[in-house]
Amino acid sequence: MVKHGNGQVFHVTDDESGCTLAAYLRQQISGTSWAVAERWIRNRRITIHGNICVDAARRLKTGEVVKFLDVPAAAPPGPQDVQIVHLDDHVVVVHKPAGITTTRHHEEAGWPTRRRQLQPTLDELLPAVIGRFLRAAGQGKWKSGLKKERLHRSGQVRAVHRIDRETSGLLVFARTVPAGRILAEQFRQHTTQRKYLAIAVGRVGKGTIMSSLVRDRGDGRRGSADDGKGKHAVTHVQPCEHFGDAYTLVECRLETGRTHQIRIHLAESGHVICGERVYSAPLGSELKDQSLAPRVALHAAELGFIHPVTGDEMFFHSRLPKDLQEVLKRLAKIHGQEIVKPPHEPPVC
Repeated sequence: MVKHGNGQVFHVTDDESGCTLAAYLRQQISGTSWAVAERWIRNRRITIHGNICVDAARRLKTGEVVKFLDVPAAAPPGPQDVQIVHLDDHVVVVHKPAGITTTRHHEEAGWPTRRRQLQPTLDELLPAVIGRFLRAAGQGKWKSGLKKERLHRSGQVRAVHRIDRETSGLLVFARTVPAGRILAEQFRQHTTQRKYLAIAVGRVGKGTIMSSLVRDRGDGRRGSADDGKGKHAVTHVQPCEHFGDAYTLVECRLETGRTHQIRIHLAESGHVICGERVYSAPLGSELKDQSLAPRVALHAAELGFIHPVTGDEMFFHSRLPKDLQEVLKRLAKIHGQEIVKPPHEPPVC
């Protein structure tokens, strides 16, 4: 166990792998009863790899980092925090807030309703979000430019891609099975347009990062492999603003879309994204993250695709959210400079 300024940190060993979170806390913190352990978890006092976990029955894996917080974490995003950017009968584009997963992982598919409700996913919240949006339309608050009488009322959605829990930004969901198949094929063929903004440690230069990504690089985490057996991954990096040599606001364009691709590529290049808790820079790197970023500083800022029914080119922008804007302001103040608005930065969605 390691004590940090805002909590205690534990590292799961091979012998502890498979243990439930509640049982693990009882082992690590002497004198803890089942009731107390479950109350800590329920009250958002426990994180796993930086993500709040409110599931006492969650089974741990070797290498996972469990943290006991001194104070409860803020409440998770709810339907009121999800913004609809575009809605029609076939697709819905939303702005995902940080702190919520896109959809359930396979191992969670069989969870009972009550367990799911402890920590809902974005696709589970969207029916309520769409319903609220349509009710507002019926009250004369329609802003999308679409004809409300042509929209069906079903809130069911189908995820065709995802972004990480801590990443904010644009996502598209299909509202019909045919639309889902067409959109999914676009993502498989890498014909969609996706750009992210990230705040990274160090002075990042322009370039292209290519590697083969594997699920386990040898320590239980995803990463690049030298044997070429992984999935080909390409990230194009363009610096937008430097804060001395300490930090850089960068634009990352995905040519491929692998899990954690940007986070891994920047970390392995020696420029860890601020707030990163899973992927670290190569050994020997002297760059340290002192940005105090509250989460992984990554935002899905642009999304483009071909509409699955009309064939129209759809393109959407999203500014950095307030929490990451505050990080930039703090870095600019430290380095005595003004924030230069990136030329590509769009208006608020």
